[in-house]
Amino acid sequence: MESMSNVPKYLAEARKGSRLGHDSLVDGMLRDGLWDVYNDCGMGVCAELCSEHHNISREEQDNYAIQSFERGIAAQAGGAFSWEIVPVEVSGGRGKPSTIVDKDEGLEKFDAAKLRKLRPSFKEAGGTVTAGNASSISDGAAALVLVSGDKALKLGLEVIAKITGYADAAQAPELFTTAPALALPKAIKNAGLEASQIDYYEINEAFAVVALANQKLLGLNTEKVNVHGGAVSLGHPLGCSGARILVTLLGVLRQKNGKYGVGGVCNGGGGASALVVELL
Repeated sequence: MESMSNVPKYLAEARKGSRLGHDSLVDGMLRDGLWDVYNDCGMGVCAELCSEHHNISREEQDNYAIQSFERGIAAQAGGAFSWEIVPVEVSGGRGKPSTIVDKDEGLEKFDAAKLRKLRPSFKEAGGTVTAGNASSISDGAAALVLVSGDKALKLGLEVIAKITGYADAAQAPELFTTAPALALPKAIKNAGLEASQIDYYEINEAFAVVALANQKLLGLNTEKVNVHGGAVSLGHPLGCSGARILVTLLGVLRQKNGKYGVGGVCNGGGGASALVVELL
């Protein structure tokens, strides 16, 4: 679960007491979630570095972001998310009626023309990463039940899938964007599989350039990656996204008659985690 809209501002030195003069607030979301402490820069700066290293243009990133929205909108309209989304009732308060939230709200903000006109967010001259081709700040929650095979049989549970492989990988902190390209092959090998046996991939879209760079490095078929959209369009609640992409991956495998799927997510600090699942 993650509620990015409720992350507080910090008075970093308040516990020690304040002297005469002004105090400054620290953005908790930026400091704790969106900052590379090793290089003292925002994650978006690392995304710009990725675009330079892998020669990925602003146009390519915008095109990918638009594709993410279009895939997400199509999936929502076709009922693809009905399997994975649990409606939540939100109290209106003060006599106002309650609201039922049963779809991802990020998809409603899509405007391709406006997206292409947005200014770079992290690099003024020649920047390529914008608020439109980066994942959106979101609130969200996801849940999974993980048990051993023996326990599932004992409890009579309906098993959806089993984990067949997993891996972590890491490189320099500023290169965290492409760490999934290291973790995914390790997880597939750990599962005793070949890349050709993987039906679908979910790679967290922290930025459009992340998905593009990892697809490029791994030589993936784009029709097999994030087929229902990703974090650029659906949102990226930081502590929720790892579980969310796995739930979405299971839904994709069920609906498209797939057997093996791989989920991967990059982590601030240079790492990435990957998981291989087999639909049962």
